[in-house]
Amino acid sequence: MNKRVYGVLGISSVMANWNADFSGYPKSTSDGTVFGSDKAFKYPMKKMWQEKGEKVLYIKSMKLSKDKEKITVVPRSLTERYEHIFNPSEIKKGTDSNEILKNLFHAIDVKNFGATFAEEGNNFSITGAVQIGQGMNKYEGTEAEEQQILSPFRDASDKGKGKDKEEAKNSTLGTKIVSNEAHYFYPFAINPAVYNDFIEMGVTEGYTEEDYKKFKEASLCATTAFATNAKIGCENEFALFVETKEETYLPNLAAYIEFAKGDQGQKNQIIIHADELLSKLADKIDAVEIYFNRNTTEIVSDITTAKLLDIFTLQEV
Repeated sequence: MNKRVYGVLGISSVMANWNADFSGYPKSTSDGTVFGSDKAFKYPMKKMWQEKGEKVLYIKSMKLSKDKEKITVVPRSLTERYEHIFNPSEIKKGTDSNEILKNLFHAIDVKNFGATFAEEGNNFSITGAVQIGQGMNKYEGTEAEEQQILSPFRDASDKGKGKDKEEAKNSTLGTKIVSNEAHYFYPFAINPAVYNDFIEMGVTEGYTEEDYKKFKEASLCATTAFATNAKIGCENEFALFVETKEETYLPNLAAYIEFAKGDQGQKNQIIIHADELLSKLADKIDAVEIYFNRNTTEIVSDITTAKLLDIFTLQEV
């Protein structure tokens, strides 16, 4: 692919928990600003690719393990996952590193996001062509909501006495924590040139237009499709793609975006202030596309050359 791509990917979260920390609350910085990690954005993309039959290496998968007479379900190790999806002979010390590298580049998540692979004397670090930053929440009214959940089962492990014993007969409580509403904006950049050394080694053809097409497709809809219990209120609501010449460098475009909550019955606004930046580089920019959810959002943009598209139908509006 003979170009670079810069942009922003937006996620809306309504009565859902897009990315929780270990306490169960939405992740936040030390000053209380809610954000989502790049891992949270990549995971639904990996799940979508996997469901479409693509090879995905860095994703949790399970296997049955027999320990004496007990059979348990455990996660695969990295080596086991590699051998599971590529089905080669067992990786041992002295295994052809060239073969391993070729296999790694056939995993769609590695081809996009890179990898760190250190197994049995084969140590590789691949910087991904696609780099996604942290997704900062730009809605000031975000608050965490804690819901109590009644379980249909008693706590069979509680063998207390008296009052405790009576409480053990009752259904146990669980907790679900969500955000009332949040809007995350992730900056990203795609630089195919990072694979030049690997192209010279003959282990990959490099980052191609087909790779970019698959990334773009998943980045526009994977979150909406990933409807787990915690993510059922999370959707792709925005995407900005700026395609440039190879030797063009753009800053974090998420810094040029604001979010404004609409009044009762009115649509939200995503406001983009990037025309001054992009107009100065007009001769180095090939295309600008803005995808958004027309049902909930309107775009306020000063980018005169941008093409507006519906994020669900992918049709121009």
